[in-house]
Amino acid sequence: MQLFTFGINHQTAPLAVREQMAFNAEAMEPALHDLVEQGAAKEATILSTCNRTEVYCSTQAPERIVNWLANYHQMEARDIEPYLYTFPREQAVKHAFRVASGLDSMVLGEPQILGQMKQAVRCAEQAGTLGFLLHKLFQRTFSVAKDVRTQTEIGANLVSLAAAAVKLAERIFPSISEQNVLFIGAGEMIELNAVHFAARSPKRITVANRTLERAEILARRINGHAITLNDLPEQLAHHDIIVTSTASPLPILGKGMVERALKLRKHRPLFIVDLAVPRDVEEEVSELDDVFLYTVDDLAEVVRDGQDARQGAVQEAEVIIDSCVANFIHWMESREVVPTIRALRDNAERHRRHEMEKALRMLAKGEDAAKVLESLSNSLTNKFLHAPTHTLNQVQAGERDAYLDMVHRIYHLHTPE
Repeated sequence: MQLFTFGINHQTAPLAVREQMAFNAEAMEPALHDLVEQGAAKEATILSTCNRTEVYCSTQAPERIVNWLANYHQMEARDIEPYLYTFPREQAVKHAFRVASGLDSMVLGEPQILGQMKQAVRCAEQAGTLGFLLHKLFQRTFSVAKDVRTQTEIGANLVSLAAAAVKLAERIFPSISEQNVLFIGAGEMIELNAVHFAARSPKRITVANRTLERAEILARRINGHAITLNDLPEQLAHHDIIVTSTASPLPILGKGMVERALKLRKHRPLFIVDLAVPRDVEEEVSELDDVFLYTVDDLAEVVRDGQDARQGAVQEAEVIIDSCVANFIHWMESREVVPTIRALRDNAERHRRHEMEKALRMLAKGEDAAKVLESLSNSLTNKFLHAPTHTLNQVQAGERDAYLDMVHRIYHLHTPE
């Protein structure tokens, strides 16, 4: 089995492709089961965020992973291969370390990806698809990410997606304190945005969610009020700023609903940030007058503003990561000899038991203990040395020096001059 990472991200694939290949939370465990049960992988973890979908796995047939991804999402393999990256072994390890450390994120150094990766690992544990190799990989990955964040300034001057959304809103409206803000969803991304917008003291804050209870929990934290998604058609027109991020596989805000809201608003501008993948807002909404619609990819230019100050930390982080990759690969390679070591020990144990039973029978017959011990030690010595001495006697001339050198190294021999 070999370690591989397969995936797409914001650098390799447009939003339209990423949303087709995204896994929602409810589908994650069944997807992991399907991937392993079909024999495509022995171990697997799936990381799916707004910026990336990645499969970390142990497999002997990497081409089957690509076909599985395509079939699962009802796509053709040829349609995703131009956007797909495949990282074997060292590259897979380095990629995992870089992702967790925030070096591969749209927002350089952002910490949210680490939590998302930990959640992906917990999901794989629950699904029973996180084997020994991946468990060790992610255990080390989280340790490396901690080292990078504590030993470098990779997180300094961080401009998050949430802060970028606020910046964009302030370009449209003179003051957020005079606007009504609607958050659709109640997950981590919405919580981050809600905190940033709440700091600007909007006139009114509303949280809409599929379950009213979760909406109420977040609404209490930011001094807002809660509604359900069913209330959106009536409530949409009363809000100036909308930030949405749900796990819905289908759009929450359709073109017709937004058109009706604009008529009621007398065409006052409507600012919408869609952070969901797949998207919560129909793409056609961007064609409407008086609508300013931004997706996660549209925020990229804004978040780059604060990245120059962190570029110096990237080289430091890469040095840490490269060293840790080398250590992990050494561990992986050492694990490859474990079956041989186990077989060697099992073979020696069989010889030991056989000779011990033979010695006990001799003692039971009343034979001299010293002679029994002498026979036991001679027999064990002969059996342990039979294989290497026989091999040395049979080896061809062209290989003899290599075999001799290996025996000297294994047994720490020093040949007299």
